[in-house]
Amino acid sequence: MRLLHTSDWHVGRTFHGADLLVEQESVLGGLADLVADERVDVVVVAGDIYDRAVPSAEAVQVCARVLARIRAAGAHLVITPGNHDSAPRLGAFGEFAAAGGLHLRTRIPDIDRPVVLHDEHGEVVLYGIPYLEPEIARQSLDIAERGHTDVLSEAMRRIRADLCARPGARSVVLAHAFVTGGEPCDSERPIAVGGVEQVPGSTFDDVDYVALGHLHGAQQLADHLRYSGSPLAYSFSEARQHKSVWIVDLDAAGLSTVERRMLPVPRPLAKITGRLDDLLVDPDHDTVQDHYLSVTLTDRVRPVDALRRLQVRFPHAVHMEWQPEGGRAGGAVRYSEAVRGRSDHEVACCFVTDARDEPNERERGWLADALGAVYAAEGEK
Repeated sequence: MRLLHTSDWHVGRTFHGADLLVEQESVLGGLADLVADERVDVVVVAGDIYDRAVPSAEAVQVCARVLARIRAAGAHLVITPGNHDSAPRLGAFGEFAAAGGLHLRTRIPDIDRPVVLHDEHGEVVLYGIPYLEPEIARQSLDIAERGHTDVLSEAMRRIRADLCARPGARSVVLAHAFVTGGEPCDSERPIAVGGVEQVPGSTFDDVDYVALGHLHGAQQLADHLRYSGSPLAYSFSEARQHKSVWIVDLDAAGLSTVERRMLPVPRPLAKITGRLDDLLVDPDHDTVQDHYLSVTLTDRVRPVDALRRLQVRFPHAVHMEWQPEGGRAGGAVRYSEAVRGRSDHEVACCFVTDARDEPNERERGWLADALGAVYAAEGEK
């Protein structure tokens, strides 16, 4: 049996305000071509189908079209929810969907109830562990312990108990979790609410393959323990990542081979640094004009309307920071220290200086007039 492991689609997510639905449908819909070309039997999606618990109608429509294309290409689908998904919403009508080849494993009581498929060697059983928020999960699992490791260990104990009753079956587990040794990036939402969020890889011992979700970079923690990563980049910290999926083959003895398949990049990411006037004319940056750009400006004085001016040349510049050469005068100080002993007018002038440059005499007059009007209004109350 051949599986395609993917996760963290985050359908409906934006990128610094830019809508990604078209790019998401293009890349995710292309998985159907991979299914057909590679003769994939099962696509497993390890959580975070959507970016929000209540996705937009447009996001739902994109996801529905993508799933339909994959199923039409000949693969079953097994999906479990992540921390961004609403498990009840994602699992609605799951029993009916299973009849059409879409298997939704969203309920904690069903953790040890696998999807059972067959090949020429016998049974392949696929267990879905939805994202387990410890406080909620421990009650459903009827355990006293409160941590991520505790609830996932109990989930795996139940799975192993079911496996013991299925001699000869090959096993796959889908789980949405932060496993020790994985490398996070900026676009992932932390899953710890107090305490330690990471769980040891040994938690998932004794199964043939574990399809992990949550971390957005493709990673191999062990031969049988892998993150597929997200199919698109969702932060500039992912600019150098190569987005991909895993193609997993099971033979009569269990895990046979795992190979990586690269995914297309709808719009690359890049970072550039320099003074605004230089960036607007430097021919070295012609190669990134169509990239999503994060721009760091080094002008000594913060330029006015800088992002709009950048977008004339770089229409997909979506993020900008100002880091003046030599640093900001005086360095970082606590707010309470910065305002101590200063008048309102002095504080306002310092704000303008920090955000742009020292105000001129006319601007100082405007600030004084505005503060005077406030004082007058306060006195009338």
